[in-house]
Amino acid sequence: MPHDATAPEPVPLTLSMPSAPPAGLTDGLVRPLSEVPGAPLLDAAAPDVEVAEFLVVAAHSVGGFVARVDSGARAVGVVAATVAALCGEDIRRALTHPDVEFLRGLAPAAVEALRGVLLAIESETPDVIAKALEVLQTPSPPATGR
Repeated sequence: MPHDATAPEPVPLTLSMPSAPPAGLTDGLVRPLSEVPGAPLLDAAAPDVEVAEFLVVAAHSVGGFVARVDSGARAVGVVAATVAALCGEDIRRALTHPDVEFLRGLAPAAVEALRGVLLAIESETPDVIAKALEVLQTPSPPATGR
């Protein structure tokens, strides 16, 4: 069989800067109250059953929602309950007993799905809420002493 001496065609490559890392679970999630939230609004102070009903609909709707909270514990619960709604898990249990370790271990695609639904958490005390949500951040590995 004769050898083909023609040069192969060049393969075009597209080189670009890597995209920004995906948003973390709580990066930029908390903001002060706004008069026009820009999306359906969840009053997280509502009874648990009403919050769960809202989340069932929101998890399967286009456009996401904004939650208004008045405590850090409720903010963590809203994050957990939103994830539960997306996963088909017990929303009311997640709202009152968030599994922090599970939330810390969410894969990037799951975090992206959450952030596509839970657009923001608004509060009169955004710094307090942001501090409470720090519990959801993945801890850094310990430094080695070498």
